[in-house]
Amino acid sequence: MVLALQPFGVSSSDAFAISVFYHMVQYIPVTVAGLVLGDRTSSKLWQAQLREGLDPAPPILLVDEHRTSLLARDRYWQMYPARGLTRLLPQGLREPPRAIDDIVAILLVERYLAAAQPLPG
Repeated sequence: MVLALQPFGVSSSDAFAISVFYHMVQYIPVTVAGLVLGDRTSSKLWQAQLREGLDPAPPILLVDEHRTSLLARDRYWQMYPARGLTRLLPQGLREPPRAIDDIVAILLVERYLAAAQPLPG
C-alpha cells in the first residue's frame, strides 16, 4: 500500500502511517469511535484513503488545524526545554531538532476534546 500511494503525491511517511494504521486495525481487535484529523494539508487524501481502506470506515472528525505547527513548536520547547547554548536563543528563533507531527496530533486531539459535546450515556 505504501508504494501505491506515492504516485498520488503522498509523502513516504504519510503513506507508511496510512499503511500501518490499515494493517493494525485488521489484526488488532479494536473499536474505533472516530478519527480526529486536521482540516488542511493532506486531509482530503487521508479521508479518502481511510474510507477506502477501512470497512466500515469510522467517523472522521475534522478539527481546525490553523496555527498548529507554530503552537507545536512552542509545546515542543515546553516539553523539552532547550539545553546548552540553545537556551540563549529566543524561543521564536529555535528550530526543534526533529519533526513535531506527533505534537501537532496532540494539539488536534486537545482541540477536538475542548469543543466536543459529551457522548450520550
